[in-house]
Amino acid sequence: MIRTLLTLFLICTTTIGWSQTSAEQKKLEQQKKQIQKEIKEFQNLLNKEDKKEKSVLGQIKESEVKIRLTENLIGTIQKQSRLLSDDIYLNQKKVNKLNKELEVLKEDYANTIVKAYKSRSEQSRIMFILSSESFLQAYKRVQYMKQYGEFRKMQAEEIKEKMAELDALIQKLNGQKKEKEVLLAETKEQKEDLVGDKKEHEKLVKIIQKDKKKYAADIKKKQKQERDLQNQIDELIRKAIAEANKKKAKAEGKSTSNVSSSKFAELSKEGKIVADNFKASKGQLPWPVDKGYVSVPFGKYRATSADVKTSSEMNSTGIEITTEKGSSAKAVFDGVVNSVSQINGGRKFVIVEHGNYLTLYYNLSSVSVSIGDKVKMGQKLGTLWTNPITGETVIKFIMTQNTDYLNPQQWLNR
Repeated sequence: MIRTLLTLFLICTTTIGWSQTSAEQKKLEQQKKQIQKEIKEFQNLLNKEDKKEKSVLGQIKESEVKIRLTENLIGTIQKQSRLLSDDIYLNQKKVNKLNKELEVLKEDYANTIVKAYKSRSEQSRIMFILSSESFLQAYKRVQYMKQYGEFRKMQAEEIKEKMAELDALIQKLNGQKKEKEVLLAETKEQKEDLVGDKKEHEKLVKIIQKDKKKYAADIKKKQKQERDLQNQIDELIRKAIAEANKKKAKAEGKSTSNVSSSKFAELSKEGKIVADNFKASKGQLPWPVDKGYVSVPFGKYRATSADVKTSSEMNSTGIEITTEKGSSAKAVFDGVVNSVSQINGGRKFVIVEHGNYLTLYYNLSSVSVSIGDKVKMGQKLGTLWTNPITGETVIKFIMTQNTDYLNPQQWLNR
């Protein structure tokens, strides 16, 4: 009984371990496919824009994006490979253990068969029973002989089960080894591409280093524009939270005169439900555009400016996704349009409220929603603006919880 319980416990823990590893591998495979999709779309958009004359800084930006995407792909494949290596190691240990257990079982079974052979005659079995000193002893001897026969059958069944388990495990192990070979080949191929991309990047950097003053001035101008835009975004977020708090106060019949720009949204019961639903969707939200690639990541990142020594890092409070001309910005979750603004040379900005979470969509040429509109996931919010000089169509997508900026790449479905 105890042995059976221990076996069941080991099977359960092994199954849980396998399912956890399988879930992690599935997640990594999805990430890999998403990065590969971004790389493909990056190349497609690049091919469409080839006819346009690009500045050196524009070419460097594209080069940096390609390098970053390739590095992300290599990192994901390497994680898959490491996870697979760990799984292969554990499965090899299980194979070795099963082989040893089979050896012991077969040896025990062989000894049992030898003993059975030696006492195989019907007469010896009858004499064994008849030589009993009492009826109770004879009964016990009959029971013993039955149990002995059942024990032999159980031994044979256990050997069959172990052999089947071992065969399945060996097949799985061989499949994993082949899968690892494929991953190693993919890593090698991507690393070779990365080396080539970095060489091209170095060539472009040398061009701008010949005229540092000119390019440094362009970069500083770009950085100032980014800082000014960020200040406007910060203010819009504070106003959005204040507007949400005013709405709540009004609904509750309270005065709105004391409500000003704030850092925290005061949630109603309904607002809390919306916020909880939004939070539960982390990692499953759709992209705000149908296709494209992340051209600027969230947080601190190295930019061209580092190469001309004007600044070491850039900081992004959201992500920028480069997409096709004429693309639409779409709501990533059900919510209410909190504000529609026009900033930075007439480009439009839509903020959608989801409880105390906000999603912000910037760089629209036209907007198809109004303040107070209830929007559904996937609903069109407006059309994206296309730069007439570079031909680029980019959405800046930002997420916050109150005034805290969140990394959209952790929330969007990868």
